[in-house]
Amino acid sequence: MVRSGAAEQGAVTDSAVDPRVSELGRAVTRLRRELDSYPADLRDREAAEDALDALGAMAGAGVPEVTRLRQSLLLVAAAVGSVSALAAALADVRNAVELFGEPPRTG
Repeated sequence: MVRSGAAEQGAVTDSAVDPRVSELGRAVTRLRRELDSYPADLRDREAAEDALDALGAMAGAGVPEVTRLRQSLLLVAAAVGSVSALAAALADVRNAVELFGEPPRTG
């Protein structure tokens, strides 16, 4: 199933697109496209698609919350991380998430 997401649109603030958001959107779109075309059954495919949808929605909404980005990335990585055919696209998503920095520390 091919999904189109808000991630492709990017976020606009003060008439300028945040390049981190654009990169995240591109990376999510690439991984989603590669996952959609991956022919083998994956036990956690639905979880990966849901997490990619969340990442795409965050990218489409503007500068996302780092903690939520990282949680979604972990879900995607857990679901597809062992699939070597998706490794490069997953690495692109991870790199895009890392552009937003570390989550704030509590306590």
